[in-house]
Amino acid sequence: MFVSARSDYALRAMLSIAAEPSNLVKASTLAEQQGLPMSFLQGILLDLRRTGLLHSHRGGLGGYQLTRPATEITVGEVLRALTGSLTTVRGLPATAATYAGAATGLREVWIAVNEAIEGVVDDISLADLLSQGTRGTPPIKPKVDQINRQPLGGRR
Repeated sequence: MFVSARSDYALRAMLSIAAEPSNLVKASTLAEQQGLPMSFLQGILLDLRRTGLLHSHRGGLGGYQLTRPATEITVGEVLRALTGSLTTVRGLPATAATYAGAATGLREVWIAVNEAIEGVVDDISLADLLSQGTRGTPPIKPKVDQINRQPLGGRR
């Protein structure tokens, strides 16, 4: 998995918006809070709106807000909104990789890698990340430990 600046910026913007559930958050505020380039951020926000993760409101009092509570939006959803697939092999989803001969088993490796990544990012919500900083207890580490104990791809 490669985490691009675009994906990182999208998650940072979504977290800033999730931290203000009762307020509309302006793009300029997001850019300033997170140190993001405004021109790059505008395209990211547009993609997040098009995929149904954000509502946008125009005007002087406008801004962005989540379409669902932060507890219902996962890191995986945000990443997929920008990249489509979490794991790629030569630019295609891991499940589309095909090999012949001695390399045939590689496809199963890439699928297992994809499943492991999905197991982490689909189990962590924006609310989990926000609560990590406010409660002083990291909810992410126990979730990752639990996932690590589960067999991947039917093997371990």
